[in-house]
Amino acid sequence: FPTRRSSDLDESIAKRPMGRVTKPLREMGARIDGREGGNYTPLSIRGGALRPLRYTSPVASAQVKSAILLAGLFADGVTSVAEPHRSRDHTERMVRLFGGEVNVDGLTVSVAGPQRLRGTHIYVPGDISSAAFFLVAGAIVPNSEITLKNVGLNPTRTGIIDVLTQMGADIAIDNVRNEETEPVGDITVRTSTLRAVEIGGDLIPRLIDEIPIIALLATQAEGTTVIKDASELKVKETNRIHTVVTELKKLGADIEATDDGMMIRGKTPLYADGIVVDSHGDHRIGMMLAVAACIAKGTVRLERSEAVAVSYPAFFADLRSLL
Repeated sequence: FPTRRSSDLDESIAKRPMGRVTKPLREMGARIDGREGGNYTPLSIRGGALRPLRYTSPVASAQVKSAILLAGLFADGVTSVAEPHRSRDHTERMVRLFGGEVNVDGLTVSVAGPQRLRGTHIYVPGDISSAAFFLVAGAIVPNSEITLKNVGLNPTRTGIIDVLTQMGADIAIDNVRNEETEPVGDITVRTSTLRAVEIGGDLIPRLIDEIPIIALLATQAEGTTVIKDASELKVKETNRIHTVVTELKKLGADIEATDDGMMIRGKTPLYADGIVVDSHGDHRIGMMLAVAACIAKGTVRLERSEAVAVSYPAFFADLRSLL
């Protein structure tokens, strides 16, 4: 693209540091300008020739990996990304679906460019990150049974199912099949007696977006749940370690922040008569608090609830349909 293109995204994206994406892209020859030296949106990008890059990422981030690999498809040579842990692999699967070639060697993913992709049919399964709020609701709201159909079961994304299983949740997966390049199935969860667990290490990249709702789940589990190795939460739409702890404490949760995660002691009843909670403009915090309101005694008022529309515009309608 020889012309200058500017991106000006929503408020939540504007809060997220872009430097870890723009830095490697600049090393490939991309010309990127933006707020605070290109570390925040809006960004202006000038097209041009790209060179291959062998990049070692300090974090397991599918966003960083995908940006580099997609750029690498247009560079002359091999572009690779090595990660400390395996991150979600939707991009690799999608490139193959479009006729591209991707090589995976342990924790290193590479593409040899330039490559020419072709259009094809795409099946988009239900998003497990959106489904997670209803999976947790089914486990902690009394007398519940919820079945979610056609949910994506990509193994790099199913950490939430592993945690529910480890906690003792009554959960079942049926009708598992492959749609295009992604595994899909139906998930049923029922009200459950839960126990505390420790969450960290390689599991974190598989559930990083689900940690807010997992924190709520942990308030209803017997014992102390420890979430660690999750510093990535600090660079989401908000510092999610801080916002999760702050907002759940308002409802009476026994929860505290740590350097790279949080500790939650349960089982703790939540109380909310007249309490005002705030999404902080973060869609996942907003949805987590809405589910928390379903088990809290009293009335909860959620400020900035419109944030949930960033990823799930029909969330409140779907939640109301279950109550």
